[in-house]
Amino acid sequence: MTLHWTEEPGTPATTVVEDVTTLDEADAWVRAHHTELREALGRYGALYVRGLPITDAGDFARLRDALFAARAKYQEKATPRSDFGDDVFSSTDLPPSQSIRMHNENSYTLTFPGLLLFCCLVAPEQGGATPVADVRRVLAELPPELVERFRAHGWELTRNYAEHISLDWRTAFATESRADVERYCAENRISWEWGEDDTLRTRQLRAALIRHPRTGDEVWFNHVAFWSEWALDPDIRDVLVGEFGPDGLPFTTALGDGTPLTADEVAVLDAAYERATVRRAWRPGDLLLVDNVLAAHGRDPFRGDRKIVVAMGEPVAVADCRPVGPTGETGAVGRAAALR
Repeated sequence: MTLHWTEEPGTPATTVVEDVTTLDEADAWVRAHHTELREALGRYGALYVRGLPITDAGDFARLRDALFAARAKYQEKATPRSDFGDDVFSSTDLPPSQSIRMHNENSYTLTFPGLLLFCCLVAPEQGGATPVADVRRVLAELPPELVERFRAHGWELTRNYAEHISLDWRTAFATESRADVERYCAENRISWEWGEDDTLRTRQLRAALIRHPRTGDEVWFNHVAFWSEWALDPDIRDVLVGEFGPDGLPFTTALGDGTPLTADEVAVLDAAYERATVRRAWRPGDLLLVDNVLAAHGRDPFRGDRKIVVAMGEPVAVADCRPVGPTGETGAVGRAAALR
């Protein structure tokens, strides 16, 4: 049976599964509709599948393996997550009152997940949706002159790893060894500098626009707005700048030539995401399949218990996405001297 996709304004494309009551039947349903799901994903960027009997992380992992040809790693960690085993994680462990801005997972790495799969095990009492935004539309919504600046120069990410203001470097890089961190940075075109009190600062240059390796669509693919200093709560930003100085913020972004972004420019990026964003309230058992190149995702604040698990799959190398503009070869070169 051909899948029927409901396309209501403001919500992602959704299909409702009927008469599937066991996990074996759910596994068979996913495998039978695998080609249709992947074709629809190329059209919509993100898909909701409602009605499958998924009750725990083990059920979810089994259906993940039916959907994904390979698993992908979570690299250069940015937020705390719980590990449920078998490469299944919580979507994030940040406080419920905090929203998570729209982003493409691991857009700052040279290899990133091509697919993301979310599942609701416990639906929140209020809020807590995982909004998605087609980044083809985000690109179309942005002012052409701003796009051209990023097309020409790419974007630059600076991160400070410190226990009290962000993730520490041991957690982010999943190692106790400074040598391992330096080796990773050198291999991934990241410059680094060790500071006092066991801190680390890194910087990397990446393209802000890439093309989908299969469809060829050009997309807005980056963490420019997500990790801008203007994404911080104003009061928190003022405290951090007063305590650590403008170079000591946990993260900041700029144009690839080092030109800082203004608060107004970041507001323009936020507005483009907002116009492209759709969402649906979670119900237990819901799946959300996301093409990580075609769609950004985030999280709405919520009340009550919420348990959303996520898995990452089918890694993609940015080199296979025809990155537009700088790709990092002549940017962050993996040595402290490259830091401005």
